[in-house]
Amino acid sequence: MSRTNQTTRRQLRTYPGLARGDFMHPWDVKASDALRKVPGLDTLVAKILEFGFEKMAYLQNVADNVRVTEKMFPSLHRYLQWGCKILGVAEPELYVSFAPEANAYTYGHTRPFIVVSSELLEILDEQERFFVIAHELGHIKCDHVLYTIVAENIKEILEVVGRATLGIGSLLGGGLALPLYDWYRKAELSADRAALLCVQDYDVAVRTFMKLAGGSSSLIGEMDQDEFLRQIRAYEEADESSLNRAYKFLITAFRTHPFPILRAKHLDTWVRDGGFAAVGTASSGG
Repeated sequence: MSRTNQTTRRQLRTYPGLARGDFMHPWDVKASDALRKVPGLDTLVAKILEFGFEKMAYLQNVADNVRVTEKMFPSLHRYLQWGCKILGVAEPELYVSFAPEANAYTYGHTRPFIVVSSELLEILDEQERFFVIAHELGHIKCDHVLYTIVAENIKEILEVVGRATLGIGSLLGGGLALPLYDWYRKAELSADRAALLCVQDYDVAVRTFMKLAGGSSSLIGEMDQDEFLRQIRAYEEADESSLNRAYKFLITAFRTHPFPILRAKHLDTWVRDGGFAAVGTASSGG
């Protein structure tokens, strides 16, 4: 049986009444609270809405990418529908972009839309594609999207705000960039949990992270999941050195996403500690 049929025939569980607090990563919750207290954030958010960053991005997306519908990439549309039903979110627009980088993102606060790159679709199997789409739906469920707009465009936004406020924007940037990127990375951990709630198969998540870390369309058959999990433990052991801990901060401070092996580690911990199962006990079959 193909993996596509396995996904279709599996009875996926739904979560009636699911709230974001039922699965959000505690690091995300803490980072979100800290970000809201950073001086100047409200000013930036107001300027984003005022200058129409969201509308410009939407119009560019519609002009440049292909929208997924029941007739255009129908398998991707089914995954979108399944994810929305499982997480209890309104169906956003989904697009495929022709791009050489393996990437997916969600944009838009008032009218969110999801974009998945053609290269990412190339290296993933059917269930892994569902995981990626569900991950993006997780950002919508957790209400991450407004701050995501700021994080993805902070340089451009600060330049605009700086001109409009006689340089105040540049002063805000120094205090906002680090907590914003810190929040952005930790928000990914909550979205990964949402994706697992949708695919309901941890192996799918691990394979996805493995391919994001080093996937090659021509060499995927030579990748080994057990070896990838061993690499997670090796990274953890490096924390024994305070020098390594400082080095990790320097190499992650301005990243928008955690390293794939760390994402796999956090999701594995959630599963082993019973957090994933605890969400499932309140669910009914879908």
